[in-house]
Amino acid sequence: MRLLQRTLHQFVRHPFRPFVVDDQRTWTGLTLLVAAWHIARAIDRSTDRKAVGLLLPTGGLFPAALLATWMTGRVAVPLNYLLSREDLEFVMQDSGADTVVTVEPMLDFIHGPTKSMKPLKLESLNFKGFPPIRCSKRRKPEDLAVLLYTSGTSGRPKGVMLSAGNLESNIDQIIRWAEFDHRDVLLGVLPQFHSFGMTVLTLLPLAIGARAIYTAKFQPRKVLDLALRHQVTAFVAIPSMYNALHAAKHGGPECFAALRYAVSGGEPLPDAVANSFHQRFGVRIAEGYGLTETSPVSNWCLPSEWRPRSVGRPLPEVQERIVAPDERVLGALQDGEVRIKGPHVMHGYWNLPEESAAAFDAHGFFKTGDMGRFDTDGHLFITGRIKEMLIISGENVFPREMEEVLNRHPSVKDSAVIGMQDAMRGEVPLAFVELHEGAHFDASALQHHCREVLPAYKVPREIRHLEALPRNATGKILRRNLNPSTRGLGA
Repeated sequence: MRLLQRTLHQFVRHPFRPFVVDDQRTWTGLTLLVAAWHIARAIDRSTDRKAVGLLLPTGGLFPAALLATWMTGRVAVPLNYLLSREDLEFVMQDSGADTVVTVEPMLDFIHGPTKSMKPLKLESLNFKGFPPIRCSKRRKPEDLAVLLYTSGTSGRPKGVMLSAGNLESNIDQIIRWAEFDHRDVLLGVLPQFHSFGMTVLTLLPLAIGARAIYTAKFQPRKVLDLALRHQVTAFVAIPSMYNALHAAKHGGPECFAALRYAVSGGEPLPDAVANSFHQRFGVRIAEGYGLTETSPVSNWCLPSEWRPRSVGRPLPEVQERIVAPDERVLGALQDGEVRIKGPHVMHGYWNLPEESAAAFDAHGFFKTGDMGRFDTDGHLFITGRIKEMLIISGENVFPREMEEVLNRHPSVKDSAVIGMQDAMRGEVPLAFVELHEGAHFDASALQHHCREVLPAYKVPREIRHLEALPRNATGKILRRNLNPSTRGLGA
């Protein structure tokens, strides 16, 4: 596995370089290497199964455990600690893993191990001294490296099969596109069980000898302090995090003085968040695009090419096309499904051969389920999810357009729009809003605000107030958790 060898080579070549700084300590190349050796020996003693679960907080222990798993020739299964116990148990059984590399606080967080988990607690290991130096088992590019389970839109989580070649390709694509090198400092606030947190904020810096700064819990003041103290050159976050940083009472442009890239992913970046962050910190946030199934990065809008709402051009070796429902390939400025092909695209879904086959079209392009369009310069714009599209009086309408307008109202912190059945129009928009602290909810005022900008059929028929919108582990709003029966807090 070339990625593993590259990383270990960095550790051997620069044993005293600080590669990782987390909430607990600084990890040099030597300390990461020795920790990985110890964990690898413990994994071999704990299990003879092919897959190993990783249940760890964001920090230096995760890369040590991930590398250790690969050293033994096994497949890593990063576990989403925000899943229900039922879903965690399903992931363990579906992946075939029994051993879980973890720490006691994480077991406490999930209320103890599920019945299929055999915890390998890192607190119980003696990391002192050198264990027997081991030669890592070699892998072919097509060999499975990780199973990343997606929450999916319905049913059980699905295990996305990413090979060693998938991960290596995506890291090389990102390096070529953004010109990262060992001088960069990346700030990691996304969970490492997430594809973005694993590939971009963990594997990428290790492979090139850069430094990664981690904090397990997102706290705006702490993030700004870390960015300033470590002169961070790249920061990757989701829109809600950027919004929270803007709202923080602490810090200013000096926090991001060394920044080369501020990247937003996971969900569309609202104009209001992008503009307010730029005004306060002098930093223009650029959007990126990808999915767990694409390792994950497929597009990245470079600062020199910035344009509002664009997720940028495809990375090197990435083929993308926009496809109509009748399978016609569409031209620029036409909306259709985004489809992707490249060396970073997954091999399929674990134990789901029919769903794996259905995920690709006849030309080998992965069907993302996202709607988008290219402009005349080849920049991609994501307009919504196919399953979230509303059909109002025969017109295709995407939630983002209405949410952008709602989010511009001074009382609204964030919003989510779904469809509600209507006898006359087929569907009508139903909006849910999360308010800024201390703001008063006035549904009529919000509807009036929408009428000033939107045509009548796009104005939400009803607006409801929720204390907090449902979100996943990275803060992305889960529209699928909302439905017309979801009640608000009232006026």
